[in-house]
Amino acid sequence: MVNEMQVIRVHYWAAARSAAGVAEEDVDVPGPVTLADLRADLVRRHPESDRLADVIKVCSVVIGDRPVSSSDPGSVLVEPGDTVEFLPPFAGG
Repeated sequence: MVNEMQVIRVHYWAAARSAAGVAEEDVDVPGPVTLADLRADLVRRHPESDRLADVIKVCSVVIGDRPVSSSDPGSVLVEPGDTVEFLPPFAGG
């Protein structure tokens, strides 16, 4: 049986969207991945961006409706079918 890739939907907001050059994208994964691995994959997908790695490192992250930004990215699992949102810090109030 052939292993089918599954999808994680990624949304970028504000400076993250600017750094990635897209507002959203679907990422094919073979199964669950860590948030750290997903971030590394996103940076590899956008080699033209010299800011994406730095921007998404400081972003608040929401998986589905669950904020995970204070968790260790290496211990956070992202499941196929999840939506991951990268929200940069906002200035002002």
